[in-house]
Amino acid sequence: MNEAQIDLAHTVALGLIDDEDHHAIQTIINSEDPTLCTEFLRELRDTREALAALSDATSTPPPPSLRTRLLAAVNTEEPPLAI
Repeated sequence: MNEAQIDLAHTVALGLIDDEDHHAIQTIINSEDPTLCTEFLRELRDTREALAALSDATSTPPPPSLRTRLLAAVNTEEPPLAI
């Protein structure tokens, strides 16, 4: 796999693909080279696993006051007008 294909796998794992990326992904998946497809899918899986581990390691719970502040903000909004 070349660097552009690795970058594409990372882009897919982050959920940042566009139409051009869709075409490139289909080209890899439909490739007659099964090794390329396998390596791409492995890179995608490994990247998703790394992102999940990073998320778990760096997550923090919201402050206790957040729920109260959000509910207060919602309650102060004007209801929508019926037309």
